[in-house]
Amino acid sequence: MATTRLDRVRVARAALDLLNETGLDGLTLRAIAKELDVKAPALYWHFKDKQALLDEMATEMLRRMAADLALEGGPDAGWESVLTSTMRTMRHHLLRYRDGAKVYSGTRFTDASYAAPLEARLRHLTSAGFSPDAAARAWLTAYSYTIGHVIEEQAMGPRPDEGGGGFDLAARAERLKGYPLAAAAGDELFRSDDQGFEAGLAAVVAGIAATLRGGPGV
Repeated sequence: MATTRLDRVRVARAALDLLNETGLDGLTLRAIAKELDVKAPALYWHFKDKQALLDEMATEMLRRMAADLALEGGPDAGWESVLTSTMRTMRHHLLRYRDGAKVYSGTRFTDASYAAPLEARLRHLTSAGFSPDAAARAWLTAYSYTIGHVIEEQAMGPRPDEGGGGFDLAARAERLKGYPLAAAAGDELFRSDDQGFEAGLAAVVAGIAATLRGGPGV
């Protein structure tokens, strides 16, 4: 049996390591206990259920992310570049874990690790002419796009440009030959996650600039 003191952070770190082997559906308290060389009931002293564990795992992911977020931009950097870089960093970290975006989304952080990075980003946006409400909406819009994109790309698996075997764009086009626009869209929709993410993020940031920054009532 393990002799190192068991705590919430240690359990969450072990769960994140195991996540890459099992995926979210296969991640159980029993499997984590085995990884830690303890009995499963020992984990219930720290987590009442799996959702409580996911909350701690997401918080640990954010702690690891925060160091990189703190390095991005400076007072003179444009808000567009800072927001774009922040979302790239978030995506990079979520992709480090199998089903990382599913674990991260919809959870409640267990400490205030998120506060300093969020405060810095909101302050940068308000300094660039956003009202506090508009800055919050801008952040949430870009954040939601990033989380949603990563959930989709992790669920869909490797793309054709990554050697994925699940995407036959020619066969898809043949099935949809009666729907020429839908058939042609396959190359844009399924060819590259990296290119798709960048294109979508650019559109989101442009939309934020057009609708939220410095307009009436924002």
